[in-house]
Amino acid sequence: MDVLWAPWRMEFLRAPRVPGCVLCGLVAAEAEGTDRERLVLWRGRSVYCVMNLYPYNAGHVMLVPNQHVADLATLSREAQGELIWLVGETVRIHREVLQSEGANCGMNIEKAGGAGFPDHLHFHVVPRWQGDTNFFPVLAQSKSMPECLDQTYAQLQPAFAALSPHGAGC
Repeated sequence: MDVLWAPWRMEFLRAPRVPGCVLCGLVAAEAEGTDRERLVLWRGRSVYCVMNLYPYNAGHVMLVPNQHVADLATLSREAQGELIWLVGETVRIHREVLQSEGANCGMNIEKAGGAGFPDHLHFHVVPRWQGDTNFFPVLAQSKSMPECLDQTYAQLQPAFAALSPHGAGC
């Protein structure tokens, strides 16, 4: 068996489990002023952007409605509009800041659709580069990350901070 050295995972494994929805917990955390610690990059009226703790690629973020809903059709029209606006802004920021050359964007809806948080829908935006796929994931079923989450956060946060705090149309 091959061993993948990932000492940062121990922090996650030892962390106390928070009851309830993790994504709703990030909505409530705004009052605590812990956005940097929790990797929240931006907050709008009805949606926020947070870096994925277990990214597919450097810069992988999740765009999350404040509303706790599993079905896109039950999300408020305001939140739907802000969510789609933020997808476009996130792809633009990835291009400008990380020099990404493409993106994967999408949702895993409900448990059968592969959702990690089936009761709280969210949109994934994953920046991509030519040549970012190689033999490592194919042969070793592993992925290497080129930098730490804190470094990527520091690069992305100023660009997200420049977005309107009111989201689309402002």
